[in-house]
Amino acid sequence: MTVPRSRPRVFPAGVSRRDFLSGFPVALTGAALACREVPAFQAEIEKEGSVPYPPLRTGMRGSHPGSFETAHAFAHEGGAWDAPDTGEHYDLVVVGAGISGLAAAWYFAREVGPEARILLLDNHDDFGGHAKRNEFRLHGRTYLMNGGTLNVEAPSQYGDIAGALLRDLGIDRERYYRGISPVAGVYPDLGLTRGMFFDRETFGSDRLVAGLGQRSLADFLAESPMPVQVREDLLRLHAEDQPDYLPDLSPVEKKRRLATISYKQFLLEHARCDPGVVWFFDHIPKGLFCTGIDAYPARYAWEEGMPGFSGMEIPETPPDKLADEPGGQHGRENQARADAGDPDLYFPDGNATITRLLVRSLIPDALPGSTMEDVVMAPLDYRRLDRDGAAHRIRLSSTVIGVDPGAGSDPVRVRYVRNDRGHSVAADRVVLACWHSVIPYLVPALPKEQKEALAWPVKSPLQYTSVLLRNWRSFVEAGVRSVAAPGGYNTAISLAPQLAMGEYRTSTSPDDPLVIRMNRYPCEPGLSRREQHRVGRMELLHTTFETVEAEIRDQLDRTLGPAGFDAGRDVAAITVNRWPHGYTYTYNPLFDPPEWAFDTPDDRPVVRARQPFGRIAIANADAAASPHTDASIREAHRAVREVLAAD
Repeated sequence: MTVPRSRPRVFPAGVSRRDFLSGFPVALTGAALACREVPAFQAEIEKEGSVPYPPLRTGMRGSHPGSFETAHAFAHEGGAWDAPDTGEHYDLVVVGAGISGLAAAWYFAREVGPEARILLLDNHDDFGGHAKRNEFRLHGRTYLMNGGTLNVEAPSQYGDIAGALLRDLGIDRERYYRGISPVAGVYPDLGLTRGMFFDRETFGSDRLVAGLGQRSLADFLAESPMPVQVREDLLRLHAEDQPDYLPDLSPVEKKRRLATISYKQFLLEHARCDPGVVWFFDHIPKGLFCTGIDAYPARYAWEEGMPGFSGMEIPETPPDKLADEPGGQHGRENQARADAGDPDLYFPDGNATITRLLVRSLIPDALPGSTMEDVVMAPLDYRRLDRDGAAHRIRLSSTVIGVDPGAGSDPVRVRYVRNDRGHSVAADRVVLACWHSVIPYLVPALPKEQKEALAWPVKSPLQYTSVLLRNWRSFVEAGVRSVAAPGGYNTAISLAPQLAMGEYRTSTSPDDPLVIRMNRYPCEPGLSRREQHRVGRMELLHTTFETVEAEIRDQLDRTLGPAGFDAGRDVAAITVNRWPHGYTYTYNPLFDPPEWAFDTPDDRPVVRARQPFGRIAIANADAAASPHTDASIREAHRAVREVLAAD
């Protein structure tokens, strides 16, 4: 087995690795990111009455062509647009129609009254921010998948603010669990397990091994191509009678030491494992942190139950530590508390269900129905989102380029670009529910210290791909429902969760179509976490849909081909959700002051960054340094309270 390595990285002509690290301005042509032609069955849907319906659009989505060029032009290239006054005046303008922006509008309407005039502006052609909906229709049936924000994690910890909003929107956890219980056993009844794909680049030949976690690790590894020494080290790490790998330190010192070294360092330098062991674990933290184990603190690994620590006496983290922080504080909190309470909620389109419920509450006639179940299949009329005379309006494909605070009693002016033309509206108050990194460009009048704090974090890049298969028989033949692929282009492949909500059902027959999810987290091992994110961001922006599609088809053929899969025959449609600015950056003790990660001091950049500025307040997950949905909701609640309190 060779030492684990990254795929060769090809930088575009004229762009050096240093440019990637410094955030080289991107100016991509439409041709460079052209989407494949929309499949005929989906093109027909949008052609009916010429009604736009973004969830059905395939090809390159997420930060799609047309959603970022204006922002790059004014932030990096000095682009400028005349912005004549539209004559519109709103009680509140919200910049960003993601979960936080929609929640801010919802809170404001609740406090001020339903007649409050509210405008939401978003640069994408769909609302939801990262909580996007991927929709496919084939042979008269609808198939769904999340295009970004995945689930309601640790719902029992949502608290009085976020939990109350979900309840007010009609999300009933007990009803949800009862609804999905009849289909929960579909995959286990078919004998489907987790698998791992061992790639030929590392091991000399491709091999898929099923049964990870279902049979003994020794049996699983015996079927793998991993060298004997690697297998022995993995079994040693999982053994009950492990040695203490930090014998010279006290329990308290061990815990402190684990916060200063990566899990990779722990495995190689303290557990004395073969370097091949790194390959086996490297993909695990990517779904949460968008890096491998070289930037994953060993203390996080210990807290989250990774192997290698059972021989040590390490004091537990108090269960009330960070109890008031949003989301599951992965690696930062007591794991027993993180695992307590109700299971996660996953809707057929991820947390797009929450954004649809928010839109229904704000603009009821755009989305019929009244329950969390019927919102899944309810037809949404995008023409009703931005109508003259309506109290609440969502204006899509509108990139905000400036927010002028206004002096005295003058209104705040919000300038935006739509269809390459500038516009300006007036507002009594503004909530910026957009990325922190863009806010210094939007509000140049902010104090220097606040602008520096806003620019400090680097969002974590990721790519979620939804692939509609004509059937999933090959997964059954291979005996897998999900596949970990540490050496693959996508590090995870999984069947859609089995769900039943209202009229929606995940297909239960392997001979029917089904959507699978493939996840990619581009990073550059060996760099700091923030630098890894910069590299990954630029890689996503410079990779064409055609390249991604070729990688997807090749990976599926290699993984499932021996079980009868054929990409040319079995793939019906592909939607690539590219998020160069993905998860919110969370503090990491390997690269940031440890107290920022394990406590909530006021000197953290996020505290300085989210301060209100006159009648302008700042929301979104960035304002909590947490990528979780309840963080977005809670920050929206705080921001609305701040603008209502402003003179």
